[in-house]
Amino acid sequence: MQIRRSNERGYADHGWLRSYHTFSFANYMDPNHMGFRALRVINEDRVTPGNGFGAHPHRDMEILSYALEGEMEHRDNMGNGEVMRPGDVQRMSAGTGVLHSEFNHSKENGLHFLQIWIQPAKRGITPSYEQKHFPVSERQSQWRLVVSQEGREGSVSINQDVNLYASLLSPGDQVAPPATRYAWLHVVKGAVEVNGETLSTGDAAAFTPEEVITLTCKEAGEVLLFDLA
Repeated sequence: MQIRRSNERGYADHGWLRSYHTFSFANYMDPNHMGFRALRVINEDRVTPGNGFGAHPHRDMEILSYALEGEMEHRDNMGNGEVMRPGDVQRMSAGTGVLHSEFNHSKENGLHFLQIWIQPAKRGITPSYEQKHFPVSERQSQWRLVVSQEGREGSVSINQDVNLYASLLSPGDQVAPPATRYAWLHVVKGAVEVNGETLSTGDAAAFTPEEVITLTCKEAGEVLLFDLA
């Protein structure tokens, strides 16, 4: 198990945006943390009321947004316009090229979300978009598949051999992770004991296919588990 501590991440403060970078991104460059398998970016973003990312382009990347607090308004040149709220997962396949914007929909409250980039299995595909909601009841004290290549079990589909699971945990919960190949565990909030090590908000850990993952919740929170080929 290789641990990536929260305080080791890159950080950028743009005033309207505060962002922590698990992997190298924009002006933060660390050759030892360029990604993990197909997982390229995990940015924890906080956006002030009424602000956001103006229209900008992307190509050949699977871009996931995972809402934590507040409301995020999405618009793109494919004609999609939707507001994300906690429990929502959004996927945008940039493919041959897409133009989009993401703004804090509220003029009073902050926006807190994760921006996740995954390298696609195939380049040059037709751009597409999808968003789904996953109720608390489906994630509480259990693993809920929220993203998969085939859109299994009502999950959001993605152009890569990746499974993403989400779980909301209460103290004392011991939730056996699903079978994984290479795995990346990201603590969204709270604290968990993983294979004898305590991981807290913003911490993460990488696992090889041979490793068994044991997890116990110490402080109520939320975790994401990536299963990667």
